[in-house]
Amino acid sequence: MFLSELQNKDIVSTKDGRKLGRIIDAEINTQGRIIYLIAEPKRNIKKIMISAQETKISFDDITKIGEDVILVNM
Repeated sequence: MFLSELQNKDIVSTKDGRKLGRIIDAEINTQGRIIYLIAEPKRNIKKIMISAQETKISFDDITKIGEDVILVNM
């Protein structure tokens, strides 16, 4: 699977069901393995003017990668 395919999926927390955003980048080690996925925060009308922090998601926290959604245990 390519990173560009992962970027089209929403990231959803399995603990509370909230959307965490979408993948914008990945951190890769020297062996070519993904360490972290970096997610852009979900934007809404209230927070559009406030800059939010990006979220680092450890590859070990991913529970399931589906057709439309990536489930994470966060």
